Amino acid sequence: MDKTVPASPLAAHLGYWMRFVSNHVSHAFRLKVEAYGVTVAEWVVLRQLLDESPTRPSLLAERLEMTRGAISKLLERLEAKRCVVRSSAEGDRRYQSVRLTPVGRRLIPALAALADANDAEFFGHLSSDERQALMRTLQEIVSHSALQGVPVD
Repeated sequence: MDKTVPASPLAAHLGYWMRFVSNHVSHAFRLKVEAYGVTVAEWVVLRQLLDESPTRPSLLAERLEMTRGAISKLLERLEAKRCVVRSSAEGDRRYQSVRLTPVGRRLIPALAALADANDAEFFGHLSSDERQALMRTLQEIVSHSALQGVPVD
C-alpha cells in the first residue's frame, strides 16, 4: 500500500504569498522607474549616492553588497545617462571617485516619489499600525535569518 504524504498546496505557504505580493510590487515599481529611463538597480545606486556622493565605486559596491563588476556596469550606464560622473585622482588612475551630476540629483526626488506612490498603491489601504506591524515583521525575518544584500531586482 502506498503511504505517500499529501503535498500541501502552494497557497498554504507564507513564502508563496510573500513572493506573490513581492512580484507584483516589484513589477509595478520597475515599470514606473523605467518610464524615467532607469532600472531599479540604477535607482538603488542613485539613492545610495545621494547619501554618499562623492564616494569610491568599491565602497559603493560594499555598501550595496554588490560585486565591483556589477557596480562598474551600473555606473557606466548611469554615466551614459549623465546621472553620475567618475573621476580619477591626478597621478593615480587606480583611485576613482563617483559623484552625482545635477541631472542625477534632480532625478532622485522624482524616483523617490514613485517609490512612495508604489507603496501607497499596494499598502495604502492598510492602517498605519498595520503597515508598521508588517514592516517590523519583515525586518524581524531579515534579522532572524541574517539576510543580507540590498534588493535591486
